[in-house]
Amino acid sequence: MKIATWNVNSIKARLDAAVAWLKEAQPDVLCMQEIKTTDESFPAEAFEALGYNCAVHGQKSYNGVAILSKRPMEDVTPRLPGGDDSDDHARYIEAVVPGKKGVVRVASIYAPNGNPIGTEKFTYKLSWLDRFDVHAQELLREEEPTALMGDYNVIPMPYDCWDPKVWTNDALYQPESRAALRRVENLGYTDAIKACHAEKGLYTFWDYQDGAWRKNHGIHIDHILLSPQAADHLKTSGIDKEVRAGERPSDHVPVWCELDI
Repeated sequence: MKIATWNVNSIKARLDAAVAWLKEAQPDVLCMQEIKTTDESFPAEAFEALGYNCAVHGQKSYNGVAILSKRPMEDVTPRLPGGDDSDDHARYIEAVVPGKKGVVRVASIYAPNGNPIGTEKFTYKLSWLDRFDVHAQELLREEEPTALMGDYNVIPMPYDCWDPKVWTNDALYQPESRAALRRVENLGYTDAIKACHAEKGLYTFWDYQDGAWRKNHGIHIDHILLSPQAADHLKTSGIDKEVRAGERPSDHVPVWCELDI
């Protein structure tokens, strides 16, 4: 089973690119973030024509997550548990997808950016990541293959950005943000990219400003975290960097892995 994650930065603006990539890459599951549209306006027909089922948790103009699956999905659950009614951000959706040898629970995650530091936005980021940590623990108790995929808006290590000094005052690189992601990994989740690739400088995001793509001034903030039961079946993983060079690209690129499930 090939599963992938991609922050498309507006599915309407990136529909042609998404369809083209799906036709070429042929993932069984794609988790998308920042679709920036409501459930009703999501272009499901374009993906259904390619054989995908769609589960959407959208929001007008902002945020929004979705899961596309070639196989029928079960137990589709939008929203991250633990929030109150005031949290109307569409940032999380999970579902169970059947494979040839079992099932995989997948989650599409769009964690808060948190900038600027010292504001309610940063407080919300850390609070959301705390809720995510609790839910990640709960999922482990189910002892089933689980893949928590998406834009975590966290740069885990110095080598995950082209120049750490540039990110010193950014919410993505704060000690609290990095510690929150590390807590989830320390529960027993495995980073699918780093499990298969020892080299540094593997980026998933290049800003639109200052020629970041041309200069390879990127950061690694899109991650696939696998539960032990999923990591045991990990075959390979990759980052489709070339997508960033396409026409009207997202500032993120697809990240994927293959599981023998």
